[in-house]
Amino acid sequence: MDSASSSDTAFEVEQIATFDEPWAGTFVPGLNVVVVTEKAGKLVGHDMDNGRTISFTGLPEVDYGGQGGLGDIAFLQSEAAMPLSGRTIFLSFAEAGQGDTRGAAVGKGTLSCKDRQTCEVRDWKVIWRQSPKVSGRGHYSHRLLFSPDEQYLYVASGERQKMQPAQDLGNNLGSIVRLTLDGVAATGNPFGWTDESATPVEETRQVWSYGHRNILGLDWDAQGRLWDLEHGPRGGDELNLVLPGKNYGWPVVSNGVHYNGDAIPDHDTRPDLEAPKLSWTPVIAPGDMHFYRGDLFPEWKGDALIAGLATEALIRVEIDGDTATEAARYGFDNRLRSVFEGPDGAVYLLEDADKGRLLKLTPR
Repeated sequence: MDSASSSDTAFEVEQIATFDEPWAGTFVPGLNVVVVTEKAGKLVGHDMDNGRTISFTGLPEVDYGGQGGLGDIAFLQSEAAMPLSGRTIFLSFAEAGQGDTRGAAVGKGTLSCKDRQTCEVRDWKVIWRQSPKVSGRGHYSHRLLFSPDEQYLYVASGERQKMQPAQDLGNNLGSIVRLTLDGVAATGNPFGWTDESATPVEETRQVWSYGHRNILGLDWDAQGRLWDLEHGPRGGDELNLVLPGKNYGWPVVSNGVHYNGDAIPDHDTRPDLEAPKLSWTPVIAPGDMHFYRGDLFPEWKGDALIAGLATEALIRVEIDGDTATEAARYGFDNRLRSVFEGPDGAVYLLEDADKGRLLKLTPR
């Protein structure tokens, strides 16, 4: 058992299992089972009660390379009383297009499990795609989040390192989209529903907010407000309070600079665009974000927990109204890709590595 500590909190770190290039993990609601996506295209479960591995078949073909591969995973809390078999599963992934193009996609299916060790994803259907598909293998984002009432699915759609599409409402790149659970633009989204003189494209109707770069964290706070966490360029990683119809400025403004050193106007030069509630320079290179809801770490309740890649740290941010403040940074030995919470309030981390460990944090 490893340990890690900080000036205000100490916790134990226990290794649970290892995975090949894990990207996202979650507990299946109502079960003591963790399911992890591996970037090259595998889905692996770990039964916390007996330590057994659960294998999955029937997965989509992924375009593996760069930042692309199998991405996020989500289950419905409303199905918590069901056995593993029969559950709906949502997955995001990088999908190849025509020629040298690709883009993120989201699909859903139903699990069919012979036992608690072998499951097949049946009736798989792709319900949403980034549009257009473009060249390159970066900035897919493709984080998934249900609305609290599970009526809607929010998808983080990165701008695929193309920058300008983030300011174009004619596509869904560089945006957060709000969909029905079948992948259709949700009624009540801020764009394209009231102008009877035009017929907006479906992508316009999907957009909830835009002007985003590469969103790696997406979650609700204790007040039911949506926040995102995104990579800036060289400097300027952002934590944003996400509001419908708002433009978050990329690439018009940023608190960082381009990788070649060219300047970008700061957020304060454009008060008409939404500024982050917290930004980091030097960057923290975030991998994921989760608002802590449990009781095991009472001093963390309501705080945002951020998995840091380049920082190799778990970063804790306190939220007071609209103000966000970094409260602590807990160092680890490896890049951290994902952070999520167990049913008992323990915090789980996935390392960003070929043999990335699943780590369980409990109070010392």
